[in-house]
Amino acid sequence: MGRAVAQTMAGADAVTLKARIERPGVAGPADGGAPWGHDLAAVVARGDVVVEFSSPAAAAAAAAVCAERGAALVSGTTGLEPADEQGIRSAARRIAVVRAANFSLGVLALRRSLATALAAVPASWDVEIVERHHRGKQDAPSGTALELARQAAERRGYPASALRMGRSGRVGARPEAEIGIHSLRGGAWVGDHAVVLAGAGEWLELRHVAEDRTAFAHGVLAAARFVVTAPPGFYTLDEVVGAAAR
Repeated sequence: MGRAVAQTMAGADAVTLKARIERPGVAGPADGGAPWGHDLAAVVARGDVVVEFSSPAAAAAAAAVCAERGAALVSGTTGLEPADEQGIRSAARRIAVVRAANFSLGVLALRRSLATALAAVPASWDVEIVERHHRGKQDAPSGTALELARQAAERRGYPASALRMGRSGRVGARPEAEIGIHSLRGGAWVGDHAVVLAGAGEWLELRHVAEDRTAFAHGVLAAARFVVTAPPGFYTLDEVVGAAAR
């Protein structure tokens, strides 16, 4: 994702890539681009925008640095623990933060389409989610799959316990108030999310496929342009797109 964002920024107007940060012990390529470093605090300043796709601990640490230095934050790391999420939300009281599990504008359309579909089909229809990602992805289910499942559960009035991560063994008949989430890992899938709504004698599938990480990078760039002038607060991609449309 870092490479995809850097490449997208290279062709964008009024955006400058100031620095690139890697974890200690990992050197970035000598490609003649923005300098590499290991210390975010050493390069970030008020008025900057930090874009992070890292690890849960690094995401929370980046939020703390941004809050201290007065820099805005665009955060895309998934698999965060509640304490990490709380750290980012705490930073949003002092700076502008855009956080999303998926920065694809197509996934935003998928979420909006899911809301419409759930309102149109009977409440008895079952909801299942299948996501595919590359073999190196660290968390499962994906943050996007969880977001879709939580959205469906909220609209159906299901409790948080309705989310079921796969099935195995003699599990019995499928309960009505359940949303199944199934994760596939292999090869080089960038991101594939399908929501299946299954009724009696028919079913409907809503699906988004990301073929390249630039699908996310364009959303990141839109978020960076939004957050640099936004007041302190916690924002989503919906608000970024809404602001661009006005």
